[in-house]
Amino acid sequence: MISYLKGNLIHKAPEQVTIDVGGVGYCALIPLSTYFKLGQLDEPVELFVYTHLTDNSLSLYGFYTKDEREIFMKLISISGIGPKLALNTLSGIGPADLKEAVKRSDVARISLIPGIGKKTALRIAIELQEKIEKKEKLLTTKDSKEKQDLISALTNLGFKRREVEITVNETIKASSSGAGFEKLLRECLKRMAKV
Repeated sequence: MISYLKGNLIHKAPEQVTIDVGGVGYCALIPLSTYFKLGQLDEPVELFVYTHLTDNSLSLYGFYTKDEREIFMKLISISGIGPKLALNTLSGIGPADLKEAVKRSDVARISLIPGIGKKTALRIAIELQEKIEKKEKLLTTKDSKEKQDLISALTNLGFKRREVEITVNETIKASSSGAGFEKLLRECLKRMAKV
């Protein structure tokens, strides 16, 4: 399975690109959001790829960012939405805007995308919301032990709980994923001193 391509851009069109990787040209279907971010012909390019294999075809779908590819994969996991419709969806709305529309259950905004009717827009809004919320819960759970330890340590030092929670959340979001408890505590204390 191909998941990443890096090479020179030898063909560029709104629906597809061809990338020369070591003398082999890989054709990948792309959304408009990726097309507008790509450079000129003969320039180096990187694409995150989804390989779609059926009984009679092998297709590559290329994306400028991992986020685009992730949303694409979530879209095709929804019943009734294939790769072409998912690609069309990302051509009609960027990943960040789509996530925002899904969080707000903005079916009207999603149904403005060409090829997406109200029923499909509703299905996208409901099913993507579940998938996005599930991912956010996993991220929150992952940090919860460390987060609770930080809150406990800071409140024991005499800081107000509400201020502590805000500071801890901001610090965790701003820090790298490998930051240890001591580093996070020092950063929290710096932030609390500024309040």
